[in-house]
Amino acid sequence: MRNLLDDYALVSRLRYRNVWLKLTIAAFGLLVGVSSTSPATPLFIALSMSFATVFFGKTPLKFYLTVLLIPMGFAIVGSLVILFFFGSGSEVFYFEVFGYRLTANAGGLEMAILVISRTLSGMSCMFFLALSTPVIELFAVLKRSGIPDSVIELSMLMYRYIFVFLEVSMSIKHAQTVRLGYTNLRRSLYSVAMLASTLFLRSYEQGEKLYLAMNSRCYDGKLSLFETKRPIRATEAVLASIYAVAALSLM
Repeated sequence: MRNLLDDYALVSRLRYRNVWLKLTIAAFGLLVGVSSTSPATPLFIALSMSFATVFFGKTPLKFYLTVLLIPMGFAIVGSLVILFFFGSGSEVFYFEVFGYRLTANAGGLEMAILVISRTLSGMSCMFFLALSTPVIELFAVLKRSGIPDSVIELSMLMYRYIFVFLEVSMSIKHAQTVRLGYTNLRRSLYSVAMLASTLFLRSYEQGEKLYLAMNSRCYDGKLSLFETKRPIRATEAVLASIYAVAALSLM
């Protein structure tokens, strides 16, 4: 249960900045990055968001690179498919695998670089927001923006119980491991099946307990969320404007 994104957001130095400003910066970078036809703009946005997250937010560089490399692995695999099977133009390089010739052309190489840069840009923007703003504050902003209360409350409960079920599943798996439940394939399949069935029953029990607890506290169908008002400083507005102008100028 260590190294969760919300844990780093709670201790981030960017946590106490205006949430609307951070949300606007992340949304702007996401939209501009994925709509750019040149890899220069997404790479600039990725570097800017990463610098802000690590330098201003004081997120550990090792942890940031770890969470960033996970989605980048999927992007690289997809880019390899684009590199060798899509695009047109002059041949850049080739090699043979089991007698089959794989050729990369100029068009496929450009498309692959663009896909990787867009992915890096989008993930950097999302991690900038996730590692600088606790989820409860995002829910408060979403509620104020006019999203239906039922959607926000369901999202809050789902987010809360992700970690409840994760903790329960880790406890069960640890107990199974101590009892040699994963020593071979047959035992592993049996243990996984038992884990899934037990987790389903535990989730039902937790739902019943939550329903009783909320009713005992006079739940009337609405959850109260408090948004802390933090003014936008002049330096923050200037830096955000420079970032936006620089990103647009590279398009």
